[in-house]
Amino acid sequence: MKLISWNVNGLRACAGKGFFESVAALDADVIALQETKIQEGQFDAGIEGYHAYFNYAEKKGYSGTALYSRVEPLKVSFGMGIEEHDREGRIITAEYGDFILVTCYTPNSQRELARLDYRMRWEADFRRWLREMDAAKPVILCGDLNVAHQEIDLKNPASNHMNAGFTDQERAAFTELLSGGFIDSFRCLHPDETGAYSWWSYIGHARDRNTGWRIDYFVVSEKLRDRIAGAVIHNEIFGSDHCPVELTLA
Repeated sequence: MKLISWNVNGLRACAGKGFFESVAALDADVIALQETKIQEGQFDAGIEGYHAYFNYAEKKGYSGTALYSRVEPLKVSFGMGIEEHDREGRIITAEYGDFILVTCYTPNSQRELARLDYRMRWEADFRRWLREMDAAKPVILCGDLNVAHQEIDLKNPASNHMNAGFTDQERAAFTELLSGGFIDSFRCLHPDETGAYSWWSYIGHARDRNTGWRIDYFVVSEKLRDRIAGAVIHNEIFGSDHCPVELTLA
């Protein structure tokens, strides 16, 4: 089973840059999107052969997630059931026969860490919620988690220390998630690979120089470790400031 996660940084914009062609070429069973920036009825975002689900932010042109699945999930829900966190369309959960898939667009801590305190509340609540689900059925979390976990996960760790996405607090929260029974699938298969990034700033030709960050993940339940068959970062695919990331389950 092939799963794809991609922050499209505006689905309408990405559609004009080859989104549908890229999705067809990837030929995935499940496609999870973040930062769709659309509202209901704004854009015909269906893909033939897939069931489609959307979670829209209350604020127009902001955040939002989508999920496309060839197999109809047993159940689909939106948000984590906490009003403070569920206004921005950041989570879609799909239950399948042998696992639960969560696509997530984690809040950015923003410049001068204006939203870091909120981000830490989100992290604690989200982690608790994931663990509750994982106790019932193995969980696969995918999406733009807005954190580079280790120094290997970004080009310039020293100069970015304590910037949004590479604060000690955000990294510690990710460590705590992993220590609670989850696996970073890419690092499971590629523990020492450098230069493996999924996001590049539009400023300064960062993508041309591969000055990037790995902030898009498939984090899977420890119970699924033996099923991790492949983990790929598709840095050859354009259309957004992020590229798609892939998980293959045996």
